Amino acid sequence: MPETNNLVNRMWRQLSACWTLPDADAAARSRLLNWQLRALFLIVPIFGVTNSLSVAGLVLLLWPALPLRGTAIWCFIYFVCQAGWAGHALRRIDRRSAFRKNGYTTHDLWGSAFWCALTAICWVTGLYLSAPLAYSGEDRILLLSFVPGLIAAGVLASITVPLISAVWLGVMIPSSCLIALGVDYINRGLMIAFVILYGVMLTSAFLLISRMFVERIAAELATEHERQVTELLAVDLRRQKEIAEELAIDLRRQKEIAEDASRAKSSFLAAASHDLRQPVHALSLFVGALRDMPMSPEVEHLVGQIDASTNAMDGLFTALLDISKLDAGVVEVHRRPFAIGAVLARACRDHAGEASAKGVALSCVPCSAIVDSDPILVERVIRNLVSNAVRYTDRGRIVVGCRRRGSHVAVQIWDTGRGIPPDQHERVFQEYHQLGNPERDRTKGLGLGLAIVRRVTDLLACRVTLRSEPGRGSCFEVAIERSQREPGAPEASADEVNRIAAAGLVVVVDDEQAIRAGMSSLLTGWGYEVVAAASADEAIQLLATHEVRPDLLICDFRLRNGENGIEAIEKLRAEYNEAIPAMLITGDTAAGRLVEAYQASGLVLLHKPVPNGRLRAAMTHLIGARDGDSAGAQEAAGDCESAVG
Repeated sequence: MPETNNLVNRMWRQLSACWTLPDADAAARSRLLNWQLRALFLIVPIFGVTNSLSVAGLVLLLWPALPLRGTAIWCFIYFVCQAGWAGHALRRIDRRSAFRKNGYTTHDLWGSAFWCALTAICWVTGLYLSAPLAYSGEDRILLLSFVPGLIAAGVLASITVPLISAVWLGVMIPSSCLIALGVDYINRGLMIAFVILYGVMLTSAFLLISRMFVERIAAELATEHERQVTELLAVDLRRQKEIAEELAIDLRRQKEIAEDASRAKSSFLAAASHDLRQPVHALSLFVGALRDMPMSPEVEHLVGQIDASTNAMDGLFTALLDISKLDAGVVEVHRRPFAIGAVLARACRDHAGEASAKGVALSCVPCSAIVDSDPILVERVIRNLVSNAVRYTDRGRIVVGCRRRGSHVAVQIWDTGRGIPPDQHERVFQEYHQLGNPERDRTKGLGLGLAIVRRVTDLLACRVTLRSEPGRGSCFEVAIERSQREPGAPEASADEVNRIAAAGLVVVVDDEQAIRAGMSSLLTGWGYEVVAAASADEAIQLLATHEVRPDLLICDFRLRNGENGIEAIEKLRAEYNEAIPAMLITGDTAAGRLVEAYQASGLVLLHKPVPNGRLRAAMTHLIGARDGDSAGAQEAAGDCESAVG
């Protein structure tokens, strides 16, 4: 019994595959039905015309044997059926009809089946009525030969919709067998066998052709579906592209706004920095000149207070300058082997007083490791980290040391300070970002120290990491590459250089009268002869009264009437046809001007306000280097004037 059920199920699946898509979804089957019914509705009117002509021909041939009244009634009923089926089809293929717009349904299918069955019944009725009346053998043969053609025509007309063909065959084949019973006994069995065989052959052909038709429609539907999907994807891609273009335009607009704001900020800082550096630089020069004069203890104390204030302002300007130079890309890295322990010791020694005043113990663990990097830049990083630890540690201790880790030395600064929340570990390295300073107290810094640390370590290819927990303290670690070479001989310190006797003619070119006066007083006190002028042309006129050539040129970078210090130096050198040692002093922090100044070959660049010790060291080296090499002067000029700070 189960085998029989399985066999029936397989046969039904194979049979249903001839007019539908068993594996397709409902939407695909609906599209297939629309195609099948549309093809049927296009054929039905043609089929109705040919059938009507066939009826007319058959009636004319059998007219002598047919009753007039019965034949007329039957013809009327038949033509009404044909007209009804044709009208049913024509309504559904009209472009203006709702059927074409909304698609066909199973109601349209069963409606066609109804008209098909009605037409077949009319044919059968006519055959039954005409068969007994056809007495002669010729009429009977004509009638029987007409039946197979009628069956074939119906099948071919409805081949697109198997249900309609099944209805047609189901009515016509049994009727044909009954008609064959009216034949002579000798030929009766042969005629029935012939009709059955003909029906089997026609059914097989019908199933094959119908299956091919369904597959063809399925392929066309798949192609159409792919085309529709492609069009939808193309439309979606165009929409996405338009959205992306709009986002790109908006992003460019926002980027331009941000860049404009950044340029405006930089321009403001550069202008403000330059304008503020000028009087501070002049004040520093006057303070330096005063220190070389005899004074009472009270006056000496006041001068010391003024000097401390100028140094504090210099620290603020230096932080802004560091960021500007890093942004301008003018910071150069000069790698060489050096002892990291000496750098750590200096940083701790310089901050020991501040830590002791807060009751914080600052200790440095001795380290003998040799690293390969830029000592000036590394020292600036260490100083910033130690200064940050002292500033944010209220009690406890700070330990500075290093550990050897493979090919690197890890410099660590531990503190028992306030700690940093985890969500702030990256933000503390951003410019002007400070924790616990909403009132922007200047004594707590500007929020640039760690930003400079991050940028300098990136420049040095050193990795800086932070471990911290609120309330327990922090640990900053900087990984520096170890060196396999020994460090070179230490260079002379600035104090040693300053002990060298000062002598020579120095030309000062600056458009600020206060700076010219302060520089003249300071350098004269150091033992130099000074010619101070507002421009290169004025300096040349004043030098006409001197018989010796200048030993050093000190020029401000930005002068009046569009002239700059580089042009002034070139003009003075051309006047004497000699590469006179020269240095630039500038208060500019704008990136463009920094790049222009640093590209000036053979010139030492100092930034206002210049500490007196740094200025004196640079002058001594430049005047002593008659070959014009300013490398030593630049290093002697300060901690990192050629780089950061």
